[in-house]
Amino acid sequence: MAPPQPSLLGNTVSIGSGQRRRHHSYSPAPLVPIPFACGNETPPECPGTPALPPPSTTTMLPPPGDDPTLSCPDYFRYIHDDLRPWRGAGITREAVERARPHAYFRLVVVGGRAYVETYRRAYQTRDVFTQWGILQLLRRYPGRVPDLDIMFACDDPGQVRAADFPTPSDAPPVFRYCKDALTLDIVFPDWSFWGWPEVGIRPWPRLLEEVRQENERVRWPERQPYAFWKGNPEGYRIRHELLRCNASNGQEWNARLFTQNWHYAIQNGFQDSRRPKQCIYRYKVYVEGNAWSVSEKYILACDSPVLFVTTPFQDILSRGLVAGKHYWPINREHICKSIKFAVDWGNEHPAQAQLIGEQGSQFVREEMSMDYIYDYMLHLLTDYAKLLRYKPTIQENAVEICTESMACPAQGLHRDCMMDSMERHVAGFDPCTLPPPFTAEEAKAIADREAEVLRKVEKMEG
Repeated sequence: MAPPQPSLLGNTVSIGSGQRRRHHSYSPAPLVPIPFACGNETPPECPGTPALPPPSTTTMLPPPGDDPTLSCPDYFRYIHDDLRPWRGAGITREAVERARPHAYFRLVVVGGRAYVETYRRAYQTRDVFTQWGILQLLRRYPGRVPDLDIMFACDDPGQVRAADFPTPSDAPPVFRYCKDALTLDIVFPDWSFWGWPEVGIRPWPRLLEEVRQENERVRWPERQPYAFWKGNPEGYRIRHELLRCNASNGQEWNARLFTQNWHYAIQNGFQDSRRPKQCIYRYKVYVEGNAWSVSEKYILACDSPVLFVTTPFQDILSRGLVAGKHYWPINREHICKSIKFAVDWGNEHPAQAQLIGEQGSQFVREEMSMDYIYDYMLHLLTDYAKLLRYKPTIQENAVEICTESMACPAQGLHRDCMMDSMERHVAGFDPCTLPPPFTAEEAKAIADREAEVLRKVEKMEG
């Protein structure tokens, strides 16, 4: 009998039962299609709001013995943390207006219809596909999204510094894709869940299926026994540090690292940069860019252990990850040494390494499914709207947007991404139930668990 393989988590953390999480109870009710048509109008007109009531729980009786209330994943609990600065005093119109210097656009929902005022264009189509995602939420859950008024920043690092606001409720509420422990920005799912046409990335469900097929084609034991990364290092010190870990001068760091040339990739139709085709290495490296990186979820989906270079940045995905269960932490102060040890350890303990890869992939497939992404958006926007101390109104310079006005004039990959990610039926089920905020004891336990895993890895590395 082989000796037992060491667990990175040891006995300090429960890694769960391994049961698959169901998003919703079974519903016998027929699906309600959502109309969509492109007419001859230029620009396309937004149709009237269809009379589609929200689904009734009386039509969704679960099978006997099932629990009709299914709790959302734990990372939803950070919604409470993000909105905590305004819990007491609420959010005034003046507070929202103060967020304008940070914002790329202002989005208002009134009566289930969306209106946007654009302040500046975002990089590529970050703003377009963020707005598209909110429109799909309105289609999926008609009548459930309350009237609201948000300022959205499409750049990377958080900008609303907590230190600048001794009274937290004075901070302007700014929605953004990521933050860190020193900022008060409100974290929202990034645009690429609905597609990133400029770099040939399809919407998340389709890409997940392509990665699943690649995982089946090249099983983990058959993959190259190295750590892989490919990306753009320009302007990012930490990524230049990572590239030094390529084999050179007789030193083998167990890493195969490549610079992504997007100009060439666009010319050859992204054939050499397709994410599923990168699942041929046993280990995948995740490293931040300007802040968090969109690549995070794609890297985790490969069934390969992710060597996660420690980072201060938080997005909705990273806040749900558990070190030692979903990924192997890499010390950013000595990246090459840390990567070499992780790969050596994984190759010597393949069953344990493979388990980390599978658990990371299971997390993004199940707990980051589009069902949960939409529910996260719904709960966040609903709780945010409850804090508003005024009735949202349509701004003078705002323009109504809808699925038709965005998809009908779109062309090429932009249109393909929109058509692939369009919600075509009203959700025939209720959203998951938002769990309560973390208690102080739970928050401390999470921090202690993370610190203990990092200490254990550091001790193992020697």
